[in-house]
Amino acid sequence: MEWRVIKLRPIGAYMNMGIDEAVMESVRDGRADPTIRFYTWNPSAVSIGRFQSMREEVNIGRCKELGVDCVRRITGGGAVYHDRNGEVTYSVIAPERLLPKGIRESYREICGWVISGLASIGIRAEFAPINDITVNGKKISGNAQTRKDGIVLQHGTILYDLDIKAMFGVLNVSREKISDKAIKSVEERVTRVLDYSSVSQNGLYLALLSGFVRNKEYKMGELTADEASRSEELAGSVYRSDQWNFSR
Repeated sequence: MEWRVIKLRPIGAYMNMGIDEAVMESVRDGRADPTIRFYTWNPSAVSIGRFQSMREEVNIGRCKELGVDCVRRITGGGAVYHDRNGEVTYSVIAPERLLPKGIRESYREICGWVISGLASIGIRAEFAPINDITVNGKKISGNAQTRKDGIVLQHGTILYDLDIKAMFGVLNVSREKISDKAIKSVEERVTRVLDYSSVSQNGLYLALLSGFVRNKEYKMGELTADEASRSEELAGSVYRSDQWNFSR
């Protein structure tokens, strides 16, 4: 089976979610090959898990002040701050038959591609079930998954840099004021590529690309015209809407 790989580009939060769903539909219908996509978030954004409350998890007023978009994902998991210069994100969309059947095993498979990419720039990472990747015991990547109509969508972020104060500003991490103690607590649990390598953000993408395509037949590709149109439709009608984003 040949994979389609879509190269890294900056995309807004609503379109990122729209693209994931549109590609799921086209892969489901046999109109597209299984797809690996890389992207960053421009502008910066907060995404919340499918079953979370936007009002509980996100400082909406602060996001508006900073021009940070807020969107609900179709996958589960927690609220994530996506700094446009601070990470590389991937999506994998494929028929279930191409991946291990079990949830944990499929996470291990795809996270292994991330781990392979990080190894190519000298970073020794490990899979931390059920859906994290760690370096020296600290989280460097969070991942989330959903399955629908026989199609798996897994997407995840790899932290390149981390602005903890900005993250605390847009997420309702705590009602307490940001303190040195709170920042230290995050630093003890989370790490970033720049702690281990001087590679550029684009260099991180190229490393990840090498890990994802290893031992696969693949071709670099783009969204089809139908996928692009459907992505725009979903971004506007669903992912920008308060009905979706504030549904809980």
